[in-house]
Amino acid sequence: MRILSIDRSRGKAHTPDMTLADKVTSIRLFLAPAFFLVFLLPGFLPSLGAVWTVPVLWIIFFASEITDLLDGKIARKRGEVSDFGKLFDPFADTLTQITFFLCFVIDGILPAFLFLVVLYREFGILFVRNLMLRKGVALGARMSGKIKTVTYIIAGALALLAASLNRLGYNNEIYRWAVFAAVSVFAFSVMTAVFSFFEYVLVYTRTSKNK
Repeated sequence: MRILSIDRSRGKAHTPDMTLADKVTSIRLFLAPAFFLVFLLPGFLPSLGAVWTVPVLWIIFFASEITDLLDGKIARKRGEVSDFGKLFDPFADTLTQITFFLCFVIDGILPAFLFLVVLYREFGILFVRNLMLRKGVALGARMSGKIKTVTYIIAGALALLAASLNRLGYNNEIYRWAVFAAVSVFAFSVMTAVFSFFEYVLVYTRTSKNK
């Protein structure tokens, strides 16, 4: 199936109307920058303090994950699974996850070199998806990609826990254990992400041979 349809009378390409599931997915495109702004605001306006950001950040974090869960369920229930949705959903996921991880790197919780690997992986997947799209195939999420997403969520939650403890003034042994747990899970998620990338490449290679 093709994602873009062609209006031959005018010679212009147009995208299909967004479904309810796509609209739910688009919420994450607004939540991600909101998380970034709230996370960094205390650094620009110290007079505001950082304690108030803790509940706000958790609300945004959970709202992002809930919309990620709902959009797929809505699409399947309403029979609105589409090639556009298969690409739009992982795009929104990637934008959200990278935003979260960037904040935690800035805060000194997650190591920058692992974050760089995540960036390389996501840009690589984007390239592979574009190659598949040129062949008329919308590459949906694979099982390894879904496992990667779960580990990303856990790593993000642990990193946010560490950040919350620090903002609440608990910069002690509990905070250090939270950082250790976050980094450990993040490292595992990065390895999973790299593995899933090669799986996507394998799918592309097999598709190319069958064309």
